[in-house]
Amino acid sequence: MQQYPKDWPGPGPIDLTIHDLPHASSMTEWWYFHSHITTVDKRSLAVFGSFFRIIKGKDKITQEPLYAHSLTWAISDLDRKTYVAQSLVDKDAVAMGKKKLERGEGSRDPRLRRAMAEVLDKGNIPHPDRMFRQEPFVNLKRLELDFDGNLFYKKDDGSYQVELFHKEENIGCSLNLIPQKPPTRHGDNGVVKGTKGEDMFYYFIPRCDVQGSMILDGLNIPVTESSGWYDHEFGGHRAKAEQEAAQKGEDAAAQEHDIAWNWLAAQLDDGSELTAYTLVDEETQEVLENRIVLIDADNNRSTFTQIEFTPLNEWTSTRTFNTYPTNWKLTVPESDIELDLQGSIDDQEFVTLISKPAFWEGRCEVSGNINGKKVTGRGYIERSGFLTIDDLDSFFKAVSRKVRESVRALIPLEPTYEQVLSLIADKSTEHYMDGVSIEQFRDTMIKPVREITDRGGKAWRSYAALACCDVVGGDSRQYVQWLAMPELMHVGSLIVDDVQDRSVIRRGGKTCHEIYGDSIAINAGTACYFMGQKLLRVDNISDHALLRIYDLYFAALRAGHAGQAIDIDGLDAYMPQAIETGDSQELEERVLAIHRLKTAVPAGTLSRMGSIAGGGTEEQVQAVGRFFESIGLAFQIIDDVLNLRGFKGNLKSRGEDIAQGKITLPVAKAISRLSLIERQWLWEKVSSKPQDQETIEEVIAKLEECNAINDCDDMAKTLVEEAWEKLDPLVEDSMPKLMLRSFGWYVLERHY
Repeated sequence: MQQYPKDWPGPGPIDLTIHDLPHASSMTEWWYFHSHITTVDKRSLAVFGSFFRIIKGKDKITQEPLYAHSLTWAISDLDRKTYVAQSLVDKDAVAMGKKKLERGEGSRDPRLRRAMAEVLDKGNIPHPDRMFRQEPFVNLKRLELDFDGNLFYKKDDGSYQVELFHKEENIGCSLNLIPQKPPTRHGDNGVVKGTKGEDMFYYFIPRCDVQGSMILDGLNIPVTESSGWYDHEFGGHRAKAEQEAAQKGEDAAAQEHDIAWNWLAAQLDDGSELTAYTLVDEETQEVLENRIVLIDADNNRSTFTQIEFTPLNEWTSTRTFNTYPTNWKLTVPESDIELDLQGSIDDQEFVTLISKPAFWEGRCEVSGNINGKKVTGRGYIERSGFLTIDDLDSFFKAVSRKVRESVRALIPLEPTYEQVLSLIADKSTEHYMDGVSIEQFRDTMIKPVREITDRGGKAWRSYAALACCDVVGGDSRQYVQWLAMPELMHVGSLIVDDVQDRSVIRRGGKTCHEIYGDSIAINAGTACYFMGQKLLRVDNISDHALLRIYDLYFAALRAGHAGQAIDIDGLDAYMPQAIETGDSQELEERVLAIHRLKTAVPAGTLSRMGSIAGGGTEEQVQAVGRFFESIGLAFQIIDDVLNLRGFKGNLKSRGEDIAQGKITLPVAKAISRLSLIERQWLWEKVSSKPQDQETIEEVIAKLEECNAINDCDDMAKTLVEEAWEKLDPLVEDSMPKLMLRSFGWYVLERHY
């Protein structure tokens, strides 16, 4: 095991750097603080910050180590329930990102990797990460950090000064942490495992007085009752891993597994503190190390190695759609310690590609028992590496779950009087409720709709509104209730369509009218269009913007109904002339008109609504709308293709459109590619609505033979790529933009 000075950390508030230790050139180091703050105007806040320095290579000439730097910090406003974060990364982040992709690190989804590569090839990194404008400075003689004007340094009196400022959000802090207890070692007498399994050295100062001010909306507001915590971790020696790999004749780097962790640092009101962590191998899920350190009011230290972090809830982010516990039970079987940890705010997710692509770190309230005594306090929890989303399939499954949750909140199966009132009237017209039976309303209006929504769907329409709010620089967290609105709009059309088409199966179960009858289904389906209307009202949207959003919402409904009218009537009347002339242009335009009105326009209008709410420019609003119109149109074209080539999991019968006698885009395109005799044969087969699979397969083979299906596939790709080329330069490279780019490919490459 690597040695460190015997007096580390010695009595009193000392600090070390990696240069005090052997093998310094192979080390990583970070400095961390958090503080619980009450301002002079009685606002409750919490702030944390982490300054990182990692080895990235050696100078080719001097052989001196080269370092990359990063800074992550965030402020939790406990009164306003907001979380403002900033991530700053090294200028070499682009080159380092490319190397990571080459090594196969990062997202497992090939489309997300491809989208990231596009951004990196432009020399950019996606927002919310920002690159340092100046080279970070680290004093090698004492603790003195300057990361682009964000400062962390040790003063002559032994206190620590922190200066942070987020220019875009006009928020920051200027704090002085004055140690009230001596530093103590974490882990095994100061040794813990690093993120790649290496040995790290870790000590902390568990309680500091905090003086200074918070910067809120550009104003310096003095702090009053405040306390702080300081961590310092450094190391990087991997002798054991290297030795084991050498014995097997393997590369040590190939043995590296990323480590996930739960971490807590808590200050209790009785003057004691505790800090605990669990380290888990991300690949094998093996628990690598547990540790808890308890420091009582007299600075006596106890340490335990058996702890349990038990999640008590799940919270899903509407930005990354990862799920995190925000409430915990912490127990120590070998001691009488049992604590409840409750996140002060659920949404304390830190989004950054530094941590693949997010982690949860925030303020929590602490209560429970230690050694038979009740305790209360406050702390910080970090959960990193336990991401639930690793590809676009799992992403949209998570979106779908969140959409269903949003629908359940709006139209619960056991609604209260107030919930029914909000669906029928409002307080000013409450007399509309006179004589209304809540049970009857539930059975005839809510249950028929929930019958379909509860089965889940692809949910990409709901995602469009939120993603387009973020991609123009807005904050979709203010509009999370909108998730239910596109789903209800879509499900309403499905319920009515199924009645008109006499369909019997929808989303894997009986159609609504098969269960409830035509009359109730038609009424409930139509009512879906209006159930989400009140969700559009958000306090921070101007009247002008809200009027535009209402106009767009009803434009989507008008277009959808127009498309359905054309679809019901069908295109059979256009076939004789097309067959006679061999000219399919008009027929193709008619098919595309149905797809555009029923799918593309609603998708485009929903995305415009989101970008308007996000404060996008008119040029951005229109480009975002056109991109999603292209996505919607491509979605339906690919649906026509998959109907002929087969859906993954046999979601629909291969050739179902042919069996129903539908004129789809491949059929329309084939008209201009076949001889007169072949055109007549094709229409004879399709119009007969063949039910035998042999005839259906003959039709599909003919469409493949004349390249009509491939041409549809190519057309969908062209639509999406041309729309992206217009949108790309108008919006900043960002995480939401990566998702939109990837989603375009996802639609084109989908198999279900």
